[in-house]
Amino acid sequence: MSYLAKILLYPIKSLDCVEVEQARILASGALESDREFAIVDERGRLVNGKRNGKIHLLRSQFDIFQRTISLQIPNHESPQVFHLDEEQQALAATLSNFFGFTVKLKQNSLMGFPDDPNSPGPTVISTATLTEVASWFPGVSVAQMRRRIRANIEVGGVPAFWEDQLFSQPDNHVFLRVGDIHLLGVNPCQRCVVPTRNPDSGEAYPNFQKIFVQQRQATLPGWVDSSHFNHFYRLSVNTRLMASETRKILQIGNKIDIFQPCL
Repeated sequence: MSYLAKILLYPIKSLDCVEVEQARILASGALESDREFAIVDERGRLVNGKRNGKIHLLRSQFDIFQRTISLQIPNHESPQVFHLDEEQQALAATLSNFFGFTVKLKQNSLMGFPDDPNSPGPTVISTATLTEVASWFPGVSVAQMRRRIRANIEVGGVPAFWEDQLFSQPDNHVFLRVGDIHLLGVNPCQRCVVPTRNPDSGEAYPNFQKIFVQQRQATLPGWVDSSHFNHFYRLSVNTRLMASETRKILQIGNKIDIFQPCL
């Protein structure tokens, strides 16, 4: 039986995740506390893994109930703890010292800062997919691949690339039912430079993207709608949620299935 195996939230975009037992759906379709904050420079540009590989050196632990971050800066003996609402300026000053230029924390509690604002729902992947993709790269564990891909929802009890069923032709809607919550599959997520790097050191894995593209194309299930693949550097699925799902709660262990409604 397919089931919800993991829920991963990223309270500050590009920093480490926190694994939770349940997550609430916001009116936008995003998960509460996911990418709620982003680090930006003086011009308002995102400071993230795509633009600044140094961010991989930061370690963070979040308490989403107490609204705190424990931030470990390289070469500092102990982590520093900040309240995400009450100590944003102090946190921004610490991050500015680390990066070597002025940054601030930007907040969006309604939708967060998803890569695709048109599909702000949780990104979906299966544990089997992460296991398969990790096997393409000697020395990369499943846990490390999970940190490279940074999806929100992980599905257990299914084969690799099961989630590729979630997108179809534009006029054929495919839904993922998680407990009593319905997520609309949109498209396979286009990957960036981040998965190519070690999530702890930022060091690039040699020929990562080339290996990934070759293997993804070779292992793409025959039933997949290939019109979504103008290239094969895509993994996990973007989703949207209807307004009717607002305030509902995803829970670890929820039964999961896929269906196409009769229109």
